[in-house]
Order: sequence, then C-alpha cells, then structure tokens
Amino acid sequence: MMDVRHRHLSVTRRIQAYAGAIAMVAVSTLAGLWIAPRWGTAPVDMVYLPSVLAAGALWGLGPALVSGIAAALAYNFFFTVPVHTFRMDRAADVVTVVVLLLVALVTSKLAAAIRSQAQIAAAHAARNATIAGFARRLLSSSGQADISQTACAELHYLFDCNAILVAGLPQPRVLAAAPEGNRLTPSDVAAAALTLEKGDPAGRGTARLQPAEWVFHPVRSGDTIIAAAGLARDDGMPPLDEAQLPLFVNLLDQLALALERERLAEETRNFASTRDRDRLRTALLATIGQELRPRLEAIGAAARALRRDPHNDRDTVSALASEAMKIDRYVANLVELGPEGDQRPVEAEGVSIDLFNRAVSRDGRQVHLTPKEYAVLAELTKHRGRLLTHSQLLRAVWGPAQENQIDYLRVAISALRQKLELEPSRPRLIVNEPGVGYRLTSS
Repeated sequence: MMDVRHRHLSVTRRIQAYAGAIAMVAVSTLAGLWIAPRWGTAPVDMVYLPSVLAAGALWGLGPALVSGIAAALAYNFFFTVPVHTFRMDRAADVVTVVVLLLVALVTSKLAAAIRSQAQIAAAHAARNATIAGFARRLLSSSGQADISQTACAELHYLFDCNAILVAGLPQPRVLAAAPEGNRLTPSDVAAAALTLEKGDPAGRGTARLQPAEWVFHPVRSGDTIIAAAGLARDDGMPPLDEAQLPLFVNLLDQLALALERERLAEETRNFASTRDRDRLRTALLATIGQELRPRLEAIGAAARALRRDPHNDRDTVSALASEAMKIDRYVANLVELGPEGDQRPVEAEGVSIDLFNRAVSRDGRQVHLTPKEYAVLAELTKHRGRLLTHSQLLRAVWGPAQENQIDYLRVAISALRQKLELEPSRPRLIVNEPGVGYRLTSS
C-alpha cells in the first residue's frame, strides 16, 4: 500500500514539474510579445533563459529539456521570420534555438548534481538521527527483556514490518517480538539457528532457506553472535531494500552494544553479590575459628582429665573425647576455607603466587613486582579462573575514581606479562578477553 502511494505521488510530482516548465515558457512568450513591438526581437531570446534555467534547477533534466524545446519552438513561431511558422531563414535564429537547448541540458545536469548531493547529505543526516534516537531509547531500557522489546518495537516502526529477536542454540528462543504474538515456523527456526551459528543472513530473500517467512540478520558483539534479528512483511514482500540495509545494520550494531552493556552490568552485579557473600562467609568462618575452637579445646582437655580419674566411666569419657576431636577437625576444615585458606600458594604455568607472604616466583626464582602490579595480580589470583572486567580491576586497585583509566591497567598487565610469562607476546597465565577484561589461568 505504501509503495503504491509513493508511486502515485511520484507521478503527480512529475506531471506538475512538466506543467510548470511549460507554464513558465508561456509566461516568457507573453513577455516577449509585449517586448517585441517596442524594442524588437533581439532581446526576446534572453527572456526565455530564466524559464529554462528555473526548470533545470527546480525539476531536473526532463522538465528542463521540455522547457528548452518549448522555448525554442515558441521563439521560432512568434519571433523569427517568417513569423507564425516553424521555418528559420536566419543562422542567428538557429544558433539561438541551439543555445536554449544547451542551456537546458547544462543547467539540468548541474542542478541534478547539486540536488543529488543535497539528498545524500539529507539521507545521511536522517540516518544518523534515526540511529541516535534508536540508541537513546535502548539506553533508557534496562534488562535484556526490556532492551529486546524496545528494539523490536523500534524496528517494527522504522521499517513498517514485523520484527522479532531470538537467541540461543541449538534451539533458538524468542526474546521479544513486535507486534506481540508472532510465532516462528520450523523453517523460520532453522533459519534463525543458521544465522546464530554461521553469522550469515538466512531466510526469505537470501541464498539460504528460501521457504522461511522471515529473514534473519546476526547481532554481533565482536566475533560473537549474541542474537538474531528477524524481519517479515504480511504481504510476503522483502522487508528491506538495498537502500535500507546499511541503516538496519547500524541499528543492529547499536542493539549489540546495548545487549553487551547489559551483560557486563549483570556480571558486575553478580560479582558484587558474590563479593558480599564471600565477606559474610569470611566473617562467619572467622567467628567459628575464634569462638568455637577454644571451647572445643577446653572440652578435649576436660575429657582427658576425666580419663585419668579411675572412678569415671572410661567408655563414656572416650566417646566424649572422640566426638570433641571430630568436631574440632570439622571446624578446622571450615576455617581452612576462610582467610587462612589463602596461605597456600597458587601454582599456574610455572608461576607461584603466595598471597599470604606476598611473594611471587617464576620457576623457583623470586620476581619483584611494583605495588600496583602485585595488587592487580593478587586481585586476579583471588578470583582465578573468573573473568574480571576492566572496571572491576581498576576499582579494586586504583579506586572508583580511576575506573575508566584502562591505560593504567594495560600498562600493569603488560609489565606482569614481561616478568611472568615465558612468551609475553603469547600469554598463557593472564588471558585477555578483548574489550571486556582479564582472567588468571585456573590450572
């Protein structure tokens, strides 16, 4: 329906352009008929130039040529001898007609080039405004479900078609859809799975899985496919044309940034929650070590004293002493999980990290680290095997005020690799997750 309406408007505008070009020639002819009796026909050809120039500047090549031809014919019919005929007996009249046609051609070409550049600039401005608005609405959303629903609603509005967002392998699941209630056929699910697995567009209108009703495009974060965005029209036509595809790809990049931002925020929240649980556990275990073990030792000493008295029941005293020893051993094992558990050095890739004694060695040789380098290594060691984001490491080592100074962290990591890695250019101890953070090898 929209394409039909656009075609109708385009035809109407073309008709108006040609009618306007002819109308301006008619006005110029009337002006020439008024001028000729007074000053002769010599200045009349200049009267037609503004109409030809205006037609080329306003409406392009077609109306400009029509204006030039109409001006040449009118000038020939009304102002060249013999008048009221289309014969031309003078060379000057022929030159005038040719000049009018050349002016129409050159002017229309120049105007078309200027108009094309203006249209390109306007299209770029409109695309940038669309991308900025899309990113702003995603930024105001929180949570994966909210971001997905906002993205689908915006894609549905911008491209006037159905939109859906899916993720997960081997069985893709729908994160959001607009309008709500859209369902995927088995062919659509297969197309979405192919996009999530291979990272290539799949579905209707592509080289893969033509029977699908939807066409899916990957939502990428670096080299990772985090979701697939699907579009479909109710009339079965392709949802996008070549001109719309760059805008759609840019919008998917903004969606990928929003989803990745939410993932990192969720990871940060989980990290903070884990840290709080660790602190609580540490406090509880410290209380157990400080409060229970002295009392258990006192019970054990009392049991040993009772055992030396021949008047007491030896079996009962032995059972009491044995149970006290078991409880003491259980408590000792629990305390081992607390702060004192960090007394054991961490061994990884030939490097020994002793947090209790603040000592680091490589193949048995002590390695000197600066305070910041040691602090970064200690933070990675406490959470070995777990990915720590740039901001987490910066907050822990340099403080909250410096959590955006990623260069500080990169310098410290580079120095650690030079001192600890066998091949600093191919690190195996401190592994980088591009754009996210670092982890200490858990082996």
